[in-house]
Amino acid sequence: MPKLASRTIGAALCLLLIAGCSPGPTPVPVPSPAPEVAAACADLVKALPAKVLDAKRREASPNSPLTTAYGDPPIEMTCGVTPPAGMAEAQSQCFEVNGVGWFAKQVENGFIFTTIGRSLYFEVAVPAKYTPEANALTDVADAVHRFDKLVTPCT
Repeated sequence: MPKLASRTIGAALCLLLIAGCSPGPTPVPVPSPAPEVAAACADLVKALPAKVLDAKRREASPNSPLTTAYGDPPIEMTCGVTPPAGMAEAQSQCFEVNGVGWFAKQVENGFIFTTIGRSLYFEVAVPAKYTPEANALTDVADAVHRFDKLVTPCT
């Protein structure tokens, strides 16, 4: 076998191995907010960092300017969601991370955090693998401050 063909086959095999080990797009449900909310959310999601908890940003499926994900298992982020059940009564349960108020809901495999007291509802779903899950919120606080206007601070 000629040397060039051998290198080409070797390179192709390496690419297949790498592709087989990297996670593909992760399914993240896309909300259907009003157009002005969707536009503001697109700016927020675009401003999110390249890494959260040292996990790299990855593609969400379907591809949407309202969603993104990080790592494997994925930390899922969605902007423009409806407020979760119980949030209206939960202002007293609001906790702050780097000046951003959050409502926390424990789920089977981690937590779902939703901004509280802001003009947009931004959700961060963090699997239990990343315990303590709330640490992910420190990485997104700057983008939330810049693109999700404070309406009512945590009390």
